[in-house]
Amino acid sequence: MIKPLIFIVGPTAIGKSALAIKLAEKLNGEIINADSMQVYLNLNILTARPSKKDQKLIPHHLYGYIDGSIRYNVASWCNDINNIIKKNNKRGVYSIIVGGTGMYVDKLLNGLVQIPSIPESIKKKSEKLLLEIGINNFIDKVKNIDEKSLNKISKNDSSRLRRIWEVYEYTHKTLNYWLESKNINFLSNQEYQLYLFTPDRKKIYNRVNQRFINMIDSGAIDEVKKLNTLDFDKSLPIMRAHGVPEISNYLCGKATLEECIHKGQQVTRNYVKRQLTWWRTSSLENLKCFDQFPSEIDTKLLNFS
Repeated sequence: MIKPLIFIVGPTAIGKSALAIKLAEKLNGEIINADSMQVYLNLNILTARPSKKDQKLIPHHLYGYIDGSIRYNVASWCNDINNIIKKNNKRGVYSIIVGGTGMYVDKLLNGLVQIPSIPESIKKKSEKLLLEIGINNFIDKVKNIDEKSLNKISKNDSSRLRRIWEVYEYTHKTLNYWLESKNINFLSNQEYQLYLFTPDRKKIYNRVNQRFINMIDSGAIDEVKKLNTLDFDKSLPIMRAHGVPEISNYLCGKATLEECIHKGQQVTRNYVKRQLTWWRTSSLENLKCFDQFPSEIDTKLLNFS
């Protein structure tokens, strides 16, 4: 019998992984990562990857298996997780999917627009162009090629501005054209249960602040120092992970340790705010919401049928 997928989702630092382990022990299930940064091999501490002890206790998938030199994306993740889900389904094993990257969950369940993969050379070209002409002139260029897509984003979102330009530069079709095209669907006739945890924001912020200090105490500075020796392109996702730019600035003398910690906490809190907004405005179906931390929930309230 194929078991329903179980999703444990919500903002960072709320204790999703601990609940996932508890459920996996109870249901004899396996845990699958749905966090876009925890996939990377080169960051362990700063991404709060599950401990080696936890990974020995329960089978974990898609954690720390991608080298930081690779620009991993949602399409790759959807294909990778789909393969694991199929194997677990054949064995009659629960797949417990845990993470805070809402886009990953949304695309797995609702399908992915089939946009061709943009080469690294085009990405670097857009980065260089933006630096050369400035954001206002870049916005004008984007407006001329795809005004519909431009109107859907913040004009200060340089990543999305570049994305619109890159898609047109490489495919000679607008991003809006691709978004209106037929989706690639990954799951068919697959039941799932989606549990969303959105505790009080101030309480999450307190956890974020303390967790960043704990990460520093646990060796995050040495982790970033080692990462920087690999000389990865600064535009790669791993180099923009929360804490990496801030600790890098400390290591090269651009910030004090106190400033590094303050900024690292701040960018993570800002991320929590964006996550809460995304999940609370999500159009995902079968969403059961809790305004508590996962540790405060009686697992009997979660229905596994």
